Amino acid sequence: MNASRTAGLLIALAALMVLTVLASIRFGAIDFPLHQMWSSTAAVLAGRTPDTLDGRIFTELRLPRAILCVFVGASLGVGGTLMQALFRNPIVEPGLVGTSSGAAFGASLYFVLGTALHVEQAPWSLPAAACAGGVIATRMVLALAESGNDGRASIVMLLLTGLAVNALFLSGIGFLSYIARDPQARSIIFWNLGTMSGANWRAVAIVGTVTTLGTLASLAYAKQLNALMIGEEEATYLGVNVRRLKLIVLAINVAIVAVATAFTGVISFVGLIVPHILRMLRGADNRYLIIASAIFGGTLLSMADLIARVALRPAELPIGIVTSVVGVPVFLSLLRRRQYVF
Repeated sequence: MNASRTAGLLIALAALMVLTVLASIRFGAIDFPLHQMWSSTAAVLAGRTPDTLDGRIFTELRLPRAILCVFVGASLGVGGTLMQALFRNPIVEPGLVGTSSGAAFGASLYFVLGTALHVEQAPWSLPAAACAGGVIATRMVLALAESGNDGRASIVMLLLTGLAVNALFLSGIGFLSYIARDPQARSIIFWNLGTMSGANWRAVAIVGTVTTLGTLASLAYAKQLNALMIGEEEATYLGVNVRRLKLIVLAINVAIVAVATAFTGVISFVGLIVPHILRMLRGADNRYLIIASAIFGGTLLSMADLIARVALRPAELPIGIVTSVVGVPVFLSLLRRRQYVF
């Protein structure tokens, strides 16, 4: 791979992300002029609260939402790259091992049982329930895939077990939706379609930290993932501890995806189509894909969030609807053209 061309592509992707984020910050239910954006940001950097209501809306709602959107998109993009490299399958998404469905089940359980447990007012209850659900589901997939196989989980077993556990948790979500009262059922449906409306600076700090650390950890194993692409046995001959690599990659994926999903709900197709598009541009080297997926994932989700906010303003579409509407034709087009590389 030509290093200069790769660097040029990464710079272009970063520039596109900056432009997209600026547009996402400026436009929405309220359009902020550039001078107000600058003065409000300068006030925050100086440790002051903006004087006007629009300024406070900008710094407390719009700005953290735009930044959180970048981090969530980056986590989904990196998660998709890791899972597709691990399973050596270009149609795998980050939630395949149960992370997304488990998080959705945890959130649904919170919506239905929150009142009875008197935790509905706790600000961290919903993210904690969703994150716990994602971790438990992924751990269940790994345990079931390893059982009866001398403690070793093959790629095929992980794939099939993930499909089964996803179906199980989706059934649980359906049951909870069935027994829920109307407000609870609407909350379950809305959360499962994804939303950025709960963004705040605390969520930005948590998701940003986990996503950054997860991306850096992924880069440390990029060469081993490249070796795994030619097969488990061949990777072992090249000195890769395949079992250890699987566990580490799954741990990174569940950390970044579960935390992001816990704050925003289930957002589909970003982790699926981002690695596809990037492979078409510069190939399947994971050293490039991980960085590019973080940048382009943030860009794509920022675009989707902008569309969700302006399409029916002042009302707002769930962001998962936008990603699905855009993602499905893009993905089908990629499949028909057969130009992806893996």
